[in-house]
Amino acid sequence: MSASIYSTKVDAESAMTTNGRDVELLPFVNDKHEGVIIEMTTPMDPQVFSASLKSLLSKWREQGKRGVWIKLPISLANLIQSAVEEGFWYHHAEETYLMLAYWLPNTPHTLPVNATHRVGVGAFVMNDKREVLVVQEKSGVLKGSGIWKFPTGVVEPVKYSALDM
Repeated sequence: MSASIYSTKVDAESAMTTNGRDVELLPFVNDKHEGVIIEMTTPMDPQVFSASLKSLLSKWREQGKRGVWIKLPISLANLIQSAVEEGFWYHHAEETYLMLAYWLPNTPHTLPVNATHRVGVGAFVMNDKREVLVVQEKSGVLKGSGIWKFPTGVVEPVKYSALDM
């Protein structure tokens, strides 16, 4: 989830003030889904990390951000506990990193599950008057663009347990 066509780099000062003391800023980019991606690459004291994270979460909540992602390489595993104590959960892990996630709004989260596969759906709906149903996006890349499109969505994966079989 490094900076790409789906994100914009944020130029920020190296420190901000919280409760009268300077807090180191974490490296982050805004994504195109009203969220934030923190990609840690350099060592940081867990207490400094926690204070910075707490301050940024408050700021992002005020700004109306939604999902927050933290990509932690194995070399920075000492920061996991601090993130989890702030409310982050494990999203997925790869050979060289752990991805943590957090949802800022007071609503059920809409972050995608880790990619195994995704099933997208689309619909063409026409009534007897030959009128076609079109919609505008409430969030994401097309939000506020004025573009009308056919209704689309993603099918949520169904979780089964051995008892359901």
